[in-house]
Amino acid sequence: MSQHADIAIIGAGAAGLAASIFAAQTNPSLHIVLLDSAKTIGAKILVSGGGRCNVTNQKVTASDFHGDRKLIDRILRRFDEQATIQWFDALGVPLHTETTGKLFPTSNKARTVLDALLNRCKALSISLRTQHHIQSITRQKEHFLIQSLNGVLTAKQVILATGGRSLPKTGSDGSGWVLAQNFGHTIAPTYPALVPLLLADSFFHANLSGISHDVMLTTRVNNQIADRRTGSLLWTHFGISGPVVLDVSRFWIREAEQRTTVQLHLNCFPQTTYKEVEQWLIQAGQGPGNTTVQTLLAERLPSRVATQLAAFLEPALALTPANLLQKNIRSKLIHTLTDLSLPVLGSRGWNFAEVTAGGVPLQEINPFTMESKKVPGIYLTGEMLDCDGRIGGFNFQWAWSTGYLAGYHAAQRTREKQFQT
Repeated sequence: MSQHADIAIIGAGAAGLAASIFAAQTNPSLHIVLLDSAKTIGAKILVSGGGRCNVTNQKVTASDFHGDRKLIDRILRRFDEQATIQWFDALGVPLHTETTGKLFPTSNKARTVLDALLNRCKALSISLRTQHHIQSITRQKEHFLIQSLNGVLTAKQVILATGGRSLPKTGSDGSGWVLAQNFGHTIAPTYPALVPLLLADSFFHANLSGISHDVMLTTRVNNQIADRRTGSLLWTHFGISGPVVLDVSRFWIREAEQRTTVQLHLNCFPQTTYKEVEQWLIQAGQGPGNTTVQTLLAERLPSRVATQLAAFLEPALALTPANLLQKNIRSKLIHTLTDLSLPVLGSRGWNFAEVTAGGVPLQEINPFTMESKKVPGIYLTGEMLDCDGRIGGFNFQWAWSTGYLAGYHAAQRTREKQFQT
């Protein structure tokens, strides 16, 4: 049985929910249908931010993202972080800012965010249909025919908000890219981003599981620095995680998939130069007493990390008095502390990735409206696009910004067509 909608939104994640709400607010007379393949809506929202949902950041710029930053900037300017804060406040979800700059709902519950979005959809009479897996979308004159196992839906405008491939258990399977390709869009190579990394079993990471501390991670490609950043690293039983690792992961994975020589180097003294570390060790060795290397390192590092780093270099080094360190051993120790090559085997993959890198190139959409340059009436949003942000609420901001533009302009376009007929 065929049904009709003015605007059909495919995918009820963050971007899809935002698009449907802004479309309905722009033109309340429209019949808006929101389709999703999952049985329940908002799984990715609920698991984000450790179950608290990091809605946005106190400062969001194009430099926080990877992709065409000129186009990213144009999109973010039209619905920025301040607009997001005001919008959620209007939805009855006040936000609070943490010292890291991340914004969370004051309830500290992701459920608060999801319920507010769903309640707003209900208040705006948006038709939400779950368990609708879209098989195809075709254009027929002034309408689009959306085929699913549930039947055919015709719509004047279609917003694609199906997400990428990250966290597939939440319903993200990359199927939206096939729909986009059928309309002539290209897909930039995709790979997991914001994902923990696996280290070789022979390394000492398992002995440090649960410990976190600030480090600097440097990604080298063919012995050239490709990325360098500082932040908190978390040692785990499988390898490394934590904010700085999640941000770094996209660089290592991208280069590894291109089969280039890529290495990840660890600096446990991110705010200290090699010379400063050397001077510190020399001065410590000249002091009174017989302070061991292990005890000395524990002044600046978690004690277990200090022990493992020293033992990694030489089994007996941890208990060696600092004043007995030979020059060549001291040099090797400094290198271990400030430039240790990590034996990265790969990542934990799509099941643990928070976002997808790659997707539909931004050059193929209108950055002022999110409308496809290939097919008028088709809009693309969120994680489907070749844009991914660093950790800290930036990817949610991208969802709200693109959802706003797509929803608002799809509604405006439909209104114009109404006036023309």
